[in-house]
Amino acid sequence: MKKKSEEEEQARLEQLLIYENEYYAQGAAFIAGVDEVGRGPLAGPVLACAVILPKRPRIEGIDDSKRLSEKKRENLAKIIRGAALAVSIGMTDVKTIDGINILQATVKAMTEAVNGLSVRPDAVLIDALRLPGVNIPQRAIIRGDALSMSIAAASIVAKTARDEMMCEYHELYPEYGFDQHKGYGTEKHILAIREFGLCPIHRRSFSAKFTENT
Repeated sequence: MKKKSEEEEQARLEQLLIYENEYYAQGAAFIAGVDEVGRGPLAGPVLACAVILPKRPRIEGIDDSKRLSEKKRENLAKIIRGAALAVSIGMTDVKTIDGINILQATVKAMTEAVNGLSVRPDAVLIDALRLPGVNIPQRAIIRGDALSMSIAAASIVAKTARDEMMCEYHELYPEYGFDQHKGYGTEKHILAIREFGLCPIHRRSFSAKFTENT
């Protein structure tokens, strides 16, 4: 793949600031991007991140976390944390996910992330969802992690934080391979559930069906 020129990358980064610039034009000083990771896995928590970047950030290579390699995500996460005015993580654990539902669990984690910011944002850009419990001007953007730099930054930090957590869980429950699939429903993971049953970080509402007739 041809490497982007400096001019092309600059143009791409400018495009990622369209939504932020709309709020800056209205007088906002601090804009938070919010995204989550972990809605689909059979195990582990759902994590959300809220990030406030400086007004004219230049973070080359920033993109939707799903488009990046693991190494690139890890490098960018360090850069983002160093450049950001504020970063906050919200988490909803497995027991709560099973007790409510994954959508409400996601909203809960996102709300916790926004409320945990050390700088109060003037506006919030969110990937796909709205947060009823956040009394701040907000905009839900479909595929926001690919369209907004602030949301992309949040997606990268959330993804790397959850991946690290799942690798720690692997040390406790190595038979499931959490370090490889991060709790998602891969064939290897499902086979492990059928062989070993469920462990404490499995979402019963997602994964109990795989223990039936075993």
